[in-house]
Amino acid sequence: MAGAAAAPQFQVPLALADLLRDDGRGHYVVQEVLPVHELPPSLAAFRAAFRARGALAVLQHFDAGYSVLYHFRTVGTAVKENALELMVNVVSHHSNELPGILSDSGLSHADRAAHLNALKMNCYLLTSLMDAFEIETCKNSLLEAGCGGKNKKNHAKTSGSLWEEEREPVLQLLTQVLQLDLRQLWGGLSVEEEFVSLMMGSCYRILENPSIGLQRYRATREAVMHLLAGALIHCGQMFGATLKITQMLQCFEHVAPVFAQAVSLWAEEYGLKSLVGELLREIGQKCPRDLAREASGVKGYSTFITELAGQIPALVLSNMSVLLHHLDGESYMMRNAILAAMAEALMKVLNGNELDEAARGTRDEFLSLLQAHMCDVHSFVRSRVLQLFTRIVQCKALPLTQFQSVVSLAVGRLNDKSVIVVKNAIQLLAAFLSNNPFSCKLNCADFEKPLKKEVQKLQEMRDRVRSTAAPVITPEEEWEAMLPEVRAAIQQLFQPQQEKEEEVLEVEETVESAVEQITGLLRKLNYKSAAHLTQKALCRFQGKEPFSGPMEENEEATILDVLRRLYTVCCAGSCPGENSEDPRNDDSSHKTKEVVKEKQSQTELVKQEMLVQYLQDAYNFSVKITEALYLISKLMYESSVSVVQEAIEFFVTVSQFNVPEALLGVRRMLPLIWSKEPGIKEAVLNAYRQLYLNPSEDSERAKAQSLVRSLSLIMVDASLETIRCLEEIISEFVRKDEIKPAVIQLLWEQFTEKSKCSSLERRAALMLLGMMARGNPEIIGSNLDILITVGLSEKACEDYRLAQEVCNVISKLASDPKPAMEKNSAPFRLSQNHMLFGCLSETMSKGFAQPSTHWIPFMDTAVTLIYQLAEGPDEICAHILQVCSQQALEKLQEADGQNSDPRDSPSRDSAGAASLPTFMLVHLVSLVGQVAMQQVAHLEVSVSAELGRRRVLKEEKTKKRSDSSKQKRRSQTTGNETTMEEELGLMAATADDTEAELICNICETELLDGKHLLSAFVPLVLKICSNPGRYSDSALSAAAALTLGKLCMISSEFCDTHLRLLFTMMEKSTLPGVRSNLIIAAGDLAIRFPNLVEPWTSHLYARLQDPCPSVRQTAALVMTQLILKDMVKVKGQVSEMAALLVDPDEAIVGVAQNFFSELSNKDNAIYNLLPDIISHLSNPNCSTEEESFHTIMRHLFSYITKDKQTERLVEKLCQRFRTARTERQYRDLSHCLTLLPISEGGLHKLQDNFDCFADKLQDQAVYSCFQTVLARFHRAGVKPEAKALAEELEQKLSAFRNRGMDSTETCQEGSQIPVSVPAKQKPIRSSRHQPLSPANRDDEDFVTPKSHTLRNQKRTQKRRPRKKAVITFSSDEENSSGDELLAELREEETPTKTTPITRSSARRLR
Repeated sequence: MAGAAAAPQFQVPLALADLLRDDGRGHYVVQEVLPVHELPPSLAAFRAAFRARGALAVLQHFDAGYSVLYHFRTVGTAVKENALELMVNVVSHHSNELPGILSDSGLSHADRAAHLNALKMNCYLLTSLMDAFEIETCKNSLLEAGCGGKNKKNHAKTSGSLWEEEREPVLQLLTQVLQLDLRQLWGGLSVEEEFVSLMMGSCYRILENPSIGLQRYRATREAVMHLLAGALIHCGQMFGATLKITQMLQCFEHVAPVFAQAVSLWAEEYGLKSLVGELLREIGQKCPRDLAREASGVKGYSTFITELAGQIPALVLSNMSVLLHHLDGESYMMRNAILAAMAEALMKVLNGNELDEAARGTRDEFLSLLQAHMCDVHSFVRSRVLQLFTRIVQCKALPLTQFQSVVSLAVGRLNDKSVIVVKNAIQLLAAFLSNNPFSCKLNCADFEKPLKKEVQKLQEMRDRVRSTAAPVITPEEEWEAMLPEVRAAIQQLFQPQQEKEEEVLEVEETVESAVEQITGLLRKLNYKSAAHLTQKALCRFQGKEPFSGPMEENEEATILDVLRRLYTVCCAGSCPGENSEDPRNDDSSHKTKEVVKEKQSQTELVKQEMLVQYLQDAYNFSVKITEALYLISKLMYESSVSVVQEAIEFFVTVSQFNVPEALLGVRRMLPLIWSKEPGIKEAVLNAYRQLYLNPSEDSERAKAQSLVRSLSLIMVDASLETIRCLEEIISEFVRKDEIKPAVIQLLWEQFTEKSKCSSLERRAALMLLGMMARGNPEIIGSNLDILITVGLSEKACEDYRLAQEVCNVISKLASDPKPAMEKNSAPFRLSQNHMLFGCLSETMSKGFAQPSTHWIPFMDTAVTLIYQLAEGPDEICAHILQVCSQQALEKLQEADGQNSDPRDSPSRDSAGAASLPTFMLVHLVSLVGQVAMQQVAHLEVSVSAELGRRRVLKEEKTKKRSDSSKQKRRSQTTGNETTMEEELGLMAATADDTEAELICNICETELLDGKHLLSAFVPLVLKICSNPGRYSDSALSAAAALTLGKLCMISSEFCDTHLRLLFTMMEKSTLPGVRSNLIIAAGDLAIRFPNLVEPWTSHLYARLQDPCPSVRQTAALVMTQLILKDMVKVKGQVSEMAALLVDPDEAIVGVAQNFFSELSNKDNAIYNLLPDIISHLSNPNCSTEEESFHTIMRHLFSYITKDKQTERLVEKLCQRFRTARTERQYRDLSHCLTLLPISEGGLHKLQDNFDCFADKLQDQAVYSCFQTVLARFHRAGVKPEAKALAEELEQKLSAFRNRGMDSTETCQEGSQIPVSVPAKQKPIRSSRHQPLSPANRDDEDFVTPKSHTLRNQKRTQKRRPRKKAVITFSSDEENSSGDELLAELREEETPTKTTPITRSSARRLR
């Protein structure tokens, strides 16, 4: 003990090296740092002394522990772990001894000092070892991460893996030490701050490890929290802890959740609630501008606030005021955190109906702030607020009074530019739907009628309450309401014009009469006359009450005061007088009954008001949801996959609430089944799976009926595209065996009429069977006889639509020829004498002579089916053609009484054909066209595939026979293997070409020659097409035009011969159906015979300006396909497609937008076309309005995203100013510049080409556009050099602008002649779409394009004006000559040679 008493005082050092220096104040100094090789025996001596003397042994052996710390990096692992184990034992022993030692009243000062020194030394060594081990562990973990996990075992051996196991026990040991009453060691004073900071510093060091947040270190985190709690409670380290935590939150992002959990623990278990306020106040005092620059610090603070609010929202709420000013700061993360804290308070504290007035006010204020930040400038804040409101709604913490405003804001966010905001807005609306307090059905119509009824009832109740107990209004209140009008009337008395009153009232003789007269006027609201009489009464009854007052001082105030006294006193006096006349009822029971009745009325009134308010809220909510449906349905085709998925999920949710408009979205999502994104396709499948495959009925039969009913509802008035999409979905379900057999059984029962159903339901059942057959053809194959006997029976003529659907369903059995060729198996075909073809032939033949609008669609489907499944389809269809021709001939014989050969019937003269019923002629022409088209398809697809299949089979047989010989040959000639393989491949290619040439030869020479049946009908088709005046029926003209196009598909020679007739009809026909059919035909011909159609391309573009919307839409669709498939050359004429972006028809606008969207996927396509489009649309001869031009350019320039393209366009647009001739062109070019995101390079281009547009700056519109460009450039936050360049250009613009204005003024002063006289321009048409006329237009005759050969020959010659050829249609007069009935162009106008489609289009556009 004597040695212990003589020991100097140990001072906890700030750094390890401080213990080697003597500070001159008698503190302990390390005497010797032992070398590394002496450390093991020194530690052994320390351990022996510890066993002998206990914890005080450190007083003599401190240097050994210090030496381990000094050489920690170089000393062995065993020595480190030995030292750590020793110090843990020493401190543990000392903490167990101290309670007994401290409780000893006879403890001497020397012993107390010795134990104090020993405790500080032991704890210092232990905590220093902790820090050293922690640093080494962090370093090794970083090395492991850097080497990718290699040599992990080696690192584990050298990193002191014992430390991770000992970390938690050591922390618990230090916690145990701090829980002792250590103040006695310091003489009853507070524990030394350095000693407590020693332990807290070790805790903070552990928390700095980034891996401390992992789940496996949960116990360590809790131990650190309890140790820090002991330091805060027992040693008063609140202020230092606040600063340290704030500092660590700023430097280490990962500690925010840990400290949030720690502060929550300290506040709830240890009562340290004041620490929450201190921390939040410290964060709140941070400068918002500084936080905007410190991203890491802001992230730590925001995460801490968010996590803390989630765990102890009540304490955060009480200190929220110190954070609110950060809502106006620049840091969006801080705004998010504070708003999240508000939301947590709303959900967990300010929730319920039992809140006091102050809590309600706070709740409403928080909700207002959240709603305000739903329109925050930062998209992340808007998105976060929407997420918070979603949670609030799901927790049912949103008051009903706030529903409408939040829903309205959410609907508004559906138009947000940010994808994440739109996604969260959809989620919020879905949450509103799922948690709405109104009804499980949100149909506006269901709420509208009850609302009107209850509002009317409420009005009646209010009227009854008013009549029974009218509210008592005092005369003073009435006077206050009247005061403004009375004062205005008095002021009019003193205006001069008031002397000319038409009606002058005289005051009564007595004061009482005058008072009565004035009061009556006041009650009748005749304030002007009352004031006039009062003025007269004041003069007449001076000094008499109530007409006494200082008239000479302020007459207006006197009159007003008299009127007030008259009205209030007289009215107040009249009430008791009137009541005194009525006998009072002193019966108390009667009064009681009246009071009870009045209370009941008031209660019922309040209930009715609540009911009306509920219905009104429900109605408003359903209206907003309906509005959101239309917006979300448009979002289904956004580029963002997540938004599309949310929109699909939203419509699934809406459908559960029976909103009628939900079916719109359910149908609209159907085309997404073709999406290339797997996530979207799967979302559509899941949506339909939830909507239809899981009905709530109990039995399988009921579920099947519900499924069939729901799917049938989708197909009502559905387009062909919708049905195809639905077919894809249902076939996918069938492939996955998700369609129950009960559903298929029910569909067959409905088709065979075993179950009672309407004809519409029967047809829907058949269509559903066809959709399922695509996934499993066996559904149809096993019941083919039933389909034929039921669907194509004798009653088929009564319902051609059902027969047509039967054909569609049976066509699912037709196999694809390509897979058949790969499998080397014959395609599925039925023999010619199969009853299917007999029924089809009979049904078509019977219906041929009957007028029916559904016969032609059925015939098209039936002929297609015959060519798909029959062994000899051409023979069957030839027989059908002969039978139908025979019927037409018989009809002619009946009408004309003549006998003729049926083979001549199609080529009868016009008089004979005219006597045939029109519908029969339509049927015959349509049948010819369909047979011709299917014959070509049959040859080029089926026959070609069959030839290839047979060739492959033949080659395989030959190969098998010669296998052995080939093996011997290959062994001898191994060097020629590649050559042989190449020869075999070449032979296969040659065989393919030979087969293709054979098919082509058949089409060119055989199908339309005199021997083939089709050739007999060609003159009839040509005659109908060439004589629109005689054959004026619209259906006949459309059918003949379509058939002509199909016949042209057969042979290039026939096509070349009749192309001029086809394009003449397309240009001149007055029937939109004819023009649409011919546009489709021309599109197909452009793909089949591109070189023939290429000279006529301008006439295809011309149809984009057709006056009929349906024709324009058809032309747009056809041109879209041709351009995107590179079948039509694109140049300046594409401006006609651009003009469709402002078409009045929304469907056409959609087609144009889709076209440019697809075109933008091609490299630089839109960039290359933009200059020509701008030139054409800004041409004075073009009828494009300026606003429409702006709309078109805004859409097209949205595809220009590359900086290089932008810079080049800036240069090109500037140079176009030189060639511009009108002010409109100047304005258009300058407006285009405003649409480009000008970069520094673009600014240099403007500077370099300044001379191009300098003289145009005097135009205010042009100058404003350039100012807009520069202003946008400044807002982008540019470099100083670029900013200087922009300022220089701006000064230059201003200088040239002022110079131009001065010269203009001088010119105008010196001469009366205007500065510039615009040249006369052609009058612009009021509409782009002019009506067609059967005759030629005077100013623009139809001219067949000249061939390239002819134009090349005359290129060097002087061009002479040539008279345009006149092409006329026949008139409707029957006495016209034969020449006039022909609508064909002259032979010299037809192109004789065409440029191949692969050549440049420069010649054609010259």
